[in-house]
Amino acid sequence: MALRDELATMDALDQAALVRSREVSAVELVDAAIERIERVNPRLNAVISTRFDDARAEATAFDRDGLPESPLAGVPFLLKDIGAPMAAMPDAMGSRALRDRRPQEDGLLVRRYRRAGLVIAGRTSTPEFGNHSTTEPVLYGPTRNPWNTALTAGGSSGGAAAAVASGMVPAAHGGDGAGSLRIPASCCGVFGLKPSRGRVSRAPAGEEIGGLNVRHAVSRSVRDSAALLDAIAGREPGDPYTAPKPERPFLAEVGADPGPLRIGWSATPSIDTPVDRDCVVAVEAAASLLSSLGHRVEEARPTFDGEVLVGPLLTVWAVSNADDAAYCERVLGRALEPDELEETTWELVEYGRSRTASDLMGAVASFGAACRSIGPFFEQYDIWLTPTLARRPEPLGVLNRSRGGALAWQRMDSEFNPWNAVANITGQPAMSLPLHWTDDGLPIGVLATGRYADEATLYRLAGQLEAARPWAHRLPPVHASSES
Repeated sequence: MALRDELATMDALDQAALVRSREVSAVELVDAAIERIERVNPRLNAVISTRFDDARAEATAFDRDGLPESPLAGVPFLLKDIGAPMAAMPDAMGSRALRDRRPQEDGLLVRRYRRAGLVIAGRTSTPEFGNHSTTEPVLYGPTRNPWNTALTAGGSSGGAAAAVASGMVPAAHGGDGAGSLRIPASCCGVFGLKPSRGRVSRAPAGEEIGGLNVRHAVSRSVRDSAALLDAIAGREPGDPYTAPKPERPFLAEVGADPGPLRIGWSATPSIDTPVDRDCVVAVEAAASLLSSLGHRVEEARPTFDGEVLVGPLLTVWAVSNADDAAYCERVLGRALEPDELEETTWELVEYGRSRTASDLMGAVASFGAACRSIGPFFEQYDIWLTPTLARRPEPLGVLNRSRGGALAWQRMDSEFNPWNAVANITGQPAMSLPLHWTDDGLPIGVLATGRYADEATLYRLAGQLEAARPWAHRLPPVHASSES
């Protein structure tokens, strides 16, 4: 196998090891990634802007001056088009209103990635304001799933997941406000972990409404995810809160024995929606595998009012959209034109503008009530296991379509994505694992939600499952090792 093809299937830690041992230079690693992006991306539309010359210059400097002390140094990496401002790079949040925005300096997250020696090669696509469970912004067009290009790659980190699944890069940045890392991880057959609330600083911003969103990444391997979280985790002076510091690096947890865990599993959502048989089979098979590995597994789920995923979540999300629209107007110095936001975004913005302070306080109170209801489950169980999604990856053009209003859209989205947002509301860590494939070759993720601030147990369990049922050998039809 040619080195080009080998690199397309290597994880980030293996690629970095090649650079440290001088078997490959950092610039050779970056050049190989650029070649893969240029060759594969036209079929998927995952990467929407690039900085190849700057990436080559940074890699050349590493080769000349030495690498930072980091297990990731020299590895090419991609940033999502929201949540990671970088000086001079387009940062449009998937919106036509912000197509010309160029931040003047790097944000904290980007500074931490660069301090770890990652070489930023470009940006991946996201739906406008990160709104959809699919990545089909009008500004850039749809991102396609490498397993079947007629299907969604998921959202809102769909560009990141498609780029990783297709071998363009071994891992890529994303964010998760209601499943935005785990949804595309499931659709594209990669690993995605949402950290605990407060694990990754939001500086220079403070608290967001509802505390829903946290930044991290999607990756092919569990250990890459752990190493990346080690690189960006930790408080920044002025943070309103932070997750407790872990006992040791997360990378050290991958491969460690999780011990016998108490696992409750369910394929029944808390809202009334059918679940595809493939998704049920995926979680049943995972439960059986976990039992065979010595865990105590039984059918169980937390009890809470599932409507919190519709009305209250919509209120918080829509108010956030109204705030995003106000930000766009400050950047533009004028009111937004009707064609500068998408139809579903306008529906959310107008719904958010119609909410009162009392409505918002009530929605946040509903989040608190849900947390209180869910909490006792994790006194009895270490892990809650479900399908990641209620359905297989949908065709393009389904999940971004207006349903006639914000409330109808939110219910539709929650019916496709009935489990992920729970961990965003509670602040708990959760991960989607690519443990199942359908008879016609589509990945189906399995979702494991853990206790607050206990990513360590999730990484130990993920490492055990990755070893027991490996997925790295599963490559989609659109992949850099097979594309000519």
